[in-house]
Amino acid sequence: MRWDIRYRETWLHRTNPSLKLLVMLVLFIGVLFVHNPNILMNFSIALILLFIIYTGYPMKYLLLLFLPFLLIFISTASSMMLFGQGKTTWFQWGLVHITKESFLRGMHLGFRALTFALLGLLFSLTTRPVYLFYSLMQQLKLKPKYAYSFLAGVRLIPIMLEEFQTVQNALKVRGVTANSGIFEKIKRYAIPLLSQSIRRAQRIAVAMEAKRFSSGAARTFYYEIGFSKYDFVFLLLISVMAAVAYYVGISFPYIPVEDVR
Repeated sequence: MRWDIRYRETWLHRTNPSLKLLVMLVLFIGVLFVHNPNILMNFSIALILLFIIYTGYPMKYLLLLFLPFLLIFISTASSMMLFGQGKTTWFQWGLVHITKESFLRGMHLGFRALTFALLGLLFSLTTRPVYLFYSLMQQLKLKPKYAYSFLAGVRLIPIMLEEFQTVQNALKVRGVTANSGIFEKIKRYAIPLLSQSIRRAQRIAVAMEAKRFSSGAARTFYYEIGFSKYDFVFLLLISVMAAVAYYVGISFPYIPVEDVR
């Protein structure tokens, strides 16, 4: 089972993965302390533009990936709006109680969740796992035994999907009925998949031990990950986005509220 999604490599793909990871973590933490919904709206809009223009993927795949997080935004915001607390009542019917305060808190919570989702999508869509772990080993001095273990685990995911498809085809060839109970289906798939995963994990562990990944000796790397001009562009763009979002949110607010706590 393979997905061949063609994408255009942009400068965001060439940014140092470790730097990108650290910047994303700083933004994650920073957004937690932003309680002005105007700033979060502006920053979310900037991230959406960055997501559409510079991830390099076709629009239909971007919309498909963005749809679940849009639903999370709607559900998170609406749950706070409909069942929150406040003093200025806008609408009330049964358990539904929409107030001005609950509406603002719902928008704030929804845009915060949307910002988290966009940061995660930007990082995952523009960062290859191999380059990320090579960068972690070279720039952040992560031990190779941990980095290659994670890489091996990531590599097992598509292998397990292929194994699942193989078992499914084998059951069809043998004429196994598809109308059996849920527990019978779990038994048919779980046992062969679990046994194959244990065998593969054991082989990988033996191979890593044979190549002395557990030793602390210095190693050479096939990929040399360094810094480039794209890292400066990335830092500058993120800084400008954050500064503009803050300035516009304070000077030209959409909502006349600066703190919704």
